[in-house]
Amino acid sequence: MAENAPLDFNALVLSLGSSALIHLGLAPDPTSGTTPDVDLGLAQQSIDLLALLQEKTRGNLSEEEARFLEQILFDLRMRFVEAAQKQKK
Repeated sequence: MAENAPLDFNALVLSLGSSALIHLGLAPDPTSGTTPDVDLGLAQQSIDLLALLQEKTRGNLSEEEARFLEQILFDLRMRFVEAAQKQKK
């Protein structure tokens, strides 16, 4: 059995970020190995959870953790806009 990576704040952020990428159709589902159809609602939910986490932990994170969360949120929001624009076409 492979040893799991240590659980920390960044692991939580990566987990929620990966979920958003899967729902945006940009990453395969780890259980099935297939890339599901885009589900903007579920992607938005994952992004909103990260934003909530950012709001509730403001002032309690290390600079590195805060920067990591901000970068993930920015990237996911940009990818969400791109996916939403593609769906409109």
